[in-house]
Amino acid sequence: MPIGKSAIKHMRQTVHRTLRNKAAKTALRTALKKARAEVATAPAEAARAAAAAAVPAIDRAVTKGVLHRNTAARYKSRLARRANARASGPA
Repeated sequence: MPIGKSAIKHMRQTVHRTLRNKAAKTALRTALKKARAEVATAPAEAARAAAAAAVPAIDRAVTKGVLHRNTAARYKSRLARRANARASGPA
């Protein structure tokens, strides 16, 4: 258990930050899951729209410090690649 006042305050802050980060991660995962499912099953235009809709969620996670920018770039690249492959390949 923390003894000093600052240590107690740090514990309180950690609880709040953990909850905030958990909510942001959950929102990101949900957006990615929806986009990936849509890209896998929907027609070409809907797949592209779903991928484009997930990009702001990914960018938001980077802004909030939940995701590293290179990880976000990788996620966006993979989504775009899948959506474009869906559009160019057999529907």
